[in-house]
Amino acid sequence: MNIKEIKEMINLMNENGLVELEIEKDDMRIRLKKTTSGIEGFNGPVVFQGQNIPSAQDKAQAVPAQEEKSIVKTVEIKAPMVGTFYRAPSPESPAYVEVGQVIEPGQVICIIEAMKLMNEIKSEIKGKILEILVDNAEPVEFGQSLFLIDPL
Repeated sequence: MNIKEIKEMINLMNENGLVELEIEKDDMRIRLKKTTSGIEGFNGPVVFQGQNIPSAQDKAQAVPAQEEKSIVKTVEIKAPMVGTFYRAPSPESPAYVEVGQVIEPGQVICIIEAMKLMNEIKSEIKGKILEILVDNAEPVEFGQSLFLIDPL
């Protein structure tokens, strides 16, 4: 593999919104990976989103006292690319994660297929899966929310 071929791979990644590309040719294997944000050391499509407590008008409509005091903080894991979302590595295999499961940083949580390449999406945080927002084998857009996580 020469520099020209590597530059072509980088252009392929940029043109198609890929975050990671791995190619094996003859006896050489190359893996290219880029960050999706300008934050140094940050490598994932995680967006923090706080949900506010109910307004005064909502409180007047019989909201329990415990809910008034709590602020629910959730994290959305978003699609880093356009492709097809898969919950498991194959149709016969169990899903990578289920609702209620605690996930660890670096754990594979799903696959997004883009241009016949299977891209493993890994968690950047430790947390509990509250909701899986996409059905298996469903197309996803860049930035689409995939999972709702309760950070631990």
